[in-house]
Amino acid sequence: MPEMPDHAGGGSSPPTRGWDRFKESPFLPAAVLVLIVTAAAALFAGSYTYTMADPTPRSIPTALVGSPAQPEGRRFLDGMEKALDTAVKIRPYGTVAEARTAVEEQRVFAIVDVRKGERAVVLDLSSASGASVAEVLAEAAPAVGRQTGVAVTVRDINPLQEGDPRGLAIFYISLAAVITGFVGAIQLSVHARALTPVERIACTALYALLGGLAIAATVDWLLGALDLPFVESWLILALTMFTSGMVFTMFNTLVGRWAMLPTWGLMVLLGNPSSGGAVSWPLLPSPLGLIGRWLPPGGSVNAQHTAVYFAGHQHAFPFLVLAGWAVVSCGVFWNWRHRHPGGRETRPDSGADVGVT
Repeated sequence: MPEMPDHAGGGSSPPTRGWDRFKESPFLPAAVLVLIVTAAAALFAGSYTYTMADPTPRSIPTALVGSPAQPEGRRFLDGMEKALDTAVKIRPYGTVAEARTAVEEQRVFAIVDVRKGERAVVLDLSSASGASVAEVLAEAAPAVGRQTGVAVTVRDINPLQEGDPRGLAIFYISLAAVITGFVGAIQLSVHARALTPVERIACTALYALLGGLAIAATVDWLLGALDLPFVESWLILALTMFTSGMVFTMFNTLVGRWAMLPTWGLMVLLGNPSSGGAVSWPLLPSPLGLIGRWLPPGGSVNAQHTAVYFAGHQHAFPFLVLAGWAVVSCGVFWNWRHRHPGGRETRPDSGADVGVT
C-alpha cells in the first residue's frame, strides 16, 4: 500500500492562498494606485470645474462716493444686486481720491460715484483687482442703467498689462512655482535619498532660488507677458517653490511613500482653485474664498498680484502665510527626521554614533 505524503511534517508547508500571494506581489500596490489615480482624476476635474467653470458673485466690496440716499444711486445699486443676485457691500468714502486709495489697497473692487444733482452714475472698475469681477460688473452695469433710467459711465481705472489681457499670467506663474516646488522635492527623495536633513533643506532652497529666477526671466524677459518688479517677483516665486517643496518633505516624513496624496490634495485640489488667481475671491464659493488665502498657492498669488499691479501697497499677510507653512514644514521634518525615508548613516570612523542623520 503506497504511503500518503505527510503534510504535517516539519519539512513541508501548506499551500499559499491566492490572497496571500496577491498581497506579497507588486499587484496590490498597483491596484491601490489605480484606484487612487482614478479618484484623483475625478477630484481634480471636479474641484476646478466647481470653482472656475461658472463663477458667481457672492459679495463684492464697492466704494460709494456721494450720498447713498440719492435716488439715482440707490436705484442703480439695488438694480445691480438684483441683476447679479449678490450683495454689493457698500463702503462710503468722502472723495474719489479716498475711494481710489481703497482700490489700491485692495479693500474694494469698484467705485460707484453718484454725481450730485445729476441722473448719472460713474462706475470705476479695476481689472487689475480682479479681471473676472470687473468683467461681471462691466456686463451688468449698462443693462441695469437702462432698466433704472440712470445714465451709467463705465471706466477701467486700473487696467491689466497688455501682455496679460485676461489676468491669468500671475496664476500660471504661481501654479508653476507650486507644482515644480513639490515635484523637485519628490525627485530629491527618489534620486538623492542619501541627503542629510540639512542638505535636503539646502538643496530645496537652491532649486527654489534658481527655479524662481527661471520662471520670472521666462515670463518677463523672454515672453514679455508681464512687466515684473523683477527682484520682488523672483523672491516670491522662490519662497513659493521652497514652501511647496518642504510641504511635500513634511508629508514624506509623516506618511512615507503616500506623501503625494496630502500634498496634491492641499496644494492642487484645494489650494490652486481657491487661490484667487483664475477666479477672484468674491466669485468663489464662500468657504473656498476664505480658506484659499491661508494656503501657500493663495499666499503666492496674493503677494505676486500686489507686487505687479499695486506697487507700494504690499501686505504682510501673504508672506506670513508662505513663511508660516515653510517654517512649520521644516520644523516637522527636522523634529521627525529619523522617520524620513532618506538620509545616510554616519561613518563609524567619523567619531559619531552610527545612525541616520
